[in-house]
Amino acid sequence: MNLARAAAIVGSNTMLSRVFGFVRDVMIARVLGAGVASDAFFVAFKLANFLRRLFAEGAFNAAFVPLFSKALEADGKAEAKRFAEEALAGLSLVLLLVVLIAQLFMPQIVGFLAAGYAADDPRLALAIELSHITFPYILFISLTALFGGVLNAVGKFGAASFAPVILNLVLIGAMLLAQLHPASPAHALAWGVAVAGVLQLVYVMRAAWLQGFDLRLRRPCWSPRIRRLGRLIVPGAIGAGVYQINLLVDLWFASHLPPGAQSFLFYADRLVQLPLGVIGVAIGTALLPMLSREVASAAPHRAAATLNRAIHFAMLLTLPATAALLLIAQPIVGGLLERGAFDAAATAATAATLEAFAVGLPAYVLVRVMAPAFFAREDTTTPVLVAAVALAANIGFILLLIDHFAHVGIALATAGSTWINVALLALLLHRRGYFRPDPWLAGRLLRSLLATAGMCVVLVLVASHTAEWPVLLALLALVGAGGAAFGLLALVTGAVPRSFLDLVLRRQASG
Repeated sequence: MNLARAAAIVGSNTMLSRVFGFVRDVMIARVLGAGVASDAFFVAFKLANFLRRLFAEGAFNAAFVPLFSKALEADGKAEAKRFAEEALAGLSLVLLLVVLIAQLFMPQIVGFLAAGYAADDPRLALAIELSHITFPYILFISLTALFGGVLNAVGKFGAASFAPVILNLVLIGAMLLAQLHPASPAHALAWGVAVAGVLQLVYVMRAAWLQGFDLRLRRPCWSPRIRRLGRLIVPGAIGAGVYQINLLVDLWFASHLPPGAQSFLFYADRLVQLPLGVIGVAIGTALLPMLSREVASAAPHRAAATLNRAIHFAMLLTLPATAALLLIAQPIVGGLLERGAFDAAATAATAATLEAFAVGLPAYVLVRVMAPAFFAREDTTTPVLVAAVALAANIGFILLLIDHFAHVGIALATAGSTWINVALLALLLHRRGYFRPDPWLAGRLLRSLLATAGMCVVLVLVASHTAEWPVLLALLALVGAGGAAFGLLALVTGAVPRSFLDLVLRRQASG
């Protein structure tokens, strides 16, 4: 299993998903703008997305993949399949109960998350109604995560990483239908979320079946492995999902701000999710099963070396992305979103929020890379303790910043707390001997910084010559020039290792 190849598969599918996601967001911004309907939908959508990232992509994968990989390595495919069936039965039962309870108490749940909405605020009633529709998505996407975890553990990353594309395609279709029948576009989007969950499950389930994992739904049982899985999931929900918990805290505080604040945070977060998803999620997804197998086969030195290479690979791509978001946030937001109901004022507010989120982008990515080093060793307790500190810091930062900087202060607080998170993770990994930064990593990071600095000079020069251009054309010029500059400088400085270039050239020659 090759980390770069696996990350490339996940990253390319994630990039495809983000491209369709931007098309989706542009359509939502054009139709809904930043107001009552958009705020209500984003509350409902964030609730479903929060649970997806926290449990489906966070806690469940963090707990299930190492245990499944261990069973596969030690006991063979048949026993690993049996464990997956036990997990499927238990997860299905728990999820059904969660969905039923949430439907009964949805007014209270939404009322808590959007505590700043008055009882007669039209956003509150609409958000409750939309959340009833979107919440069952967590059932389907969590089962999708189980089948995806099975596929990832056996080195098949394509299907699970393509599943988010299905969600975006369905929501784009929902927006097209809403434009034809514009009575309630927010409801069309909510139903699109629910339908997409079913389609994603069917798609990934079929891919698992083709690999010989035609899982049967057994009677739920409390076996030792399921008890172990359950014990790992609870702390894993916080340890792997601290960024999502921070966003939920952001949502609560933003509900006390004037209309539009939640939308500015949503759009800025979506833009940050492009590099975070393509880089952080891709590497983290590929890294967890690889580290799990190396730990299970008693190869700790190999696992430490793999983590060093993963950090280099992540920062090679994250550093220029961070610099670009900080330098050209205004043309990025304007070129991608400013049309229809999304006006220049919304662009300025969203761009400022994007810059604040971008301060924490390297930390967001490093959390995704470092957390699997704990999860691979079946340790979800340490990340939960670190997450608790970071979460408390986020709340403290928000209280300090929100009065002066409003929604921008919320984004800055999230970035700051994530830096605290990654600093503590790195310190603990080093103390336990799981992470030893080697001279090779230090040298590559320095070269990546030099290449990024050169790219920044190019961006400033190009921006000064394109200030009067149409915003989309200026954005294309900036992205093209910046990307070309960094690519060239990365080669000249040696930020990209020669071995990686040789691998790429051999693959192209063989293709």
